[in-house]
Amino acid sequence: MTTRKLSIFPLTGAILFPGLQLPLHIFEPRYRAMIGDALARDRRIGMIQPQPSREGAARDGAPLFAIGCMGKIEEVETSEDGRYNIVLTGEARFRVLSELQVSTPFRQVEAELIEDAADELLSLGERAALESEARKFADAQGYSVDWDSVARLDDMTLVNGFSQIAPFDAASKQALLEAPTLRARCEVMVQLLEFFGKGDPDEDRVTLQ
Repeated sequence: MTTRKLSIFPLTGAILFPGLQLPLHIFEPRYRAMIGDALARDRRIGMIQPQPSREGAARDGAPLFAIGCMGKIEEVETSEDGRYNIVLTGEARFRVLSELQVSTPFRQVEAELIEDAADELLSLGERAALESEARKFADAQGYSVDWDSVARLDDMTLVNGFSQIAPFDAASKQALLEAPTLRARCEVMVQLLEFFGKGDPDEDRVTLQ
């Protein structure tokens, strides 16, 4: 088991997957301090979602979901007022073991890194089902997709890419992140595409993240 101390950025609706990139605009002073600290160390931070309160919104200092993703800061732009534009590259999912008592303005956790199988593949049927449901969903939502480029993606990039950009609610995105294997994540994605694809277009049930 590989464990490490990890500074975290709790942000509802922002999901990062291994091998993918996530652009972020950092403007709050505590998270600007976190990025400065990370840049002075190993450039790693953890993206994780806070749990919503009974009122629906995540309050400051809210309990965290169990699983997040560690990312490395690959690109940095700093503005004159101290804000950052960064691009994170996902490296590994992690499980929160405990939250640490720290003096920094940003939160830190003791995390266990999750070793995902790098060579896991989908069956032809699983991949076909995912692409079919994705096409139906995109057509129903009016999205324009370059399906020729999609067909050239490897299974890991396809599943994780769909999971990261899919316009689902925060709980659904968390379910995708917590899926233990690539094939399990593919199955959850197909179920979500079917569910949200059948929604009433007049209902605000699909939220763009």
